[in-house]
Amino acid sequence: MITNPSPALDALLRDAAIRIDATDARWLLAHAAGRSQTWLFAHARDPAPDGVAARFESLVARRAAGEPVAYLTGVRGFFGLDLAVTPATLIPRPETELLVELALARLPAEHARVVDLGTGSGAVALAIARKRSDAAVLATDASSEALAVARANAQALDVPNVRFAHGDWYAPLDSARFDVIASNPPYIEDADPHLSQGDLRFEPASALSSGADGLDAIRVLAAGAPAHLAPGGWLLIEHGLAQGAAVRALFENAGLVEVATERDLEARDRVTLGRAPGLQRAG
Repeated sequence: MITNPSPALDALLRDAAIRIDATDARWLLAHAAGRSQTWLFAHARDPAPDGVAARFESLVARRAAGEPVAYLTGVRGFFGLDLAVTPATLIPRPETELLVELALARLPAEHARVVDLGTGSGAVALAIARKRSDAAVLATDASSEALAVARANAQALDVPNVRFAHGDWYAPLDSARFDVIASNPPYIEDADPHLSQGDLRFEPASALSSGADGLDAIRVLAAGAPAHLAPGGWLLIEHGLAQGAAVRALFENAGLVEVATERDLEARDRVTLGRAPGLQRAG
């Protein structure tokens, strides 16, 4: 019996690039083949291994329908970490790495106490904990499904200095105080049309939007920070590009000092930070 030969890997990529972004196609073909992109490049003219073409076609069809690549592959890179992600978690984005960098720069020299509120996949908490193995990091989330993903990431990446707690914002903290409170909360306006477009359609709504002006969660975070910051401790929150002034006002109304907004690599307002009065411990 004569069987049709498998198409070459580069032919699969060419055909897919008509329907989806070429970079996305390479990620999905590597995933379908269970190989790296380097392997894909080296074997571009080889016939596709058994089953790869069919798996790849299924992934391309789902991507063409708008499903995010990160959910299709189950992995997203962040701050040098390969994180598992699912539709229960927000997809970590490169701009959030600024939040991690700013938080790391404000930790005491030793034995820092850090909390990541609304951790999702654990991206911020795990990035900080990996860089500062002496730090005691707590990660919280109101979603038990998201916390399960974060816990699995901590185990897979062998990051032992992170604890997890289930609950909404400050609720799981009791009277604990921290040197740094970091959060990438929902901050999109509820009526923003982008929520029904592109990748955002597939991400958890609770991790994206927060009230008519997008600031409901940030109001809670700013108001509750003084009760959970150590003297001189820092609150750092990621937010939307048009929200810098409003977030600074919320920080100042909460009694924080040295309030400022930092911009991302595209010169857009991205993270606002403020310090609790008093001297931060040296370590």
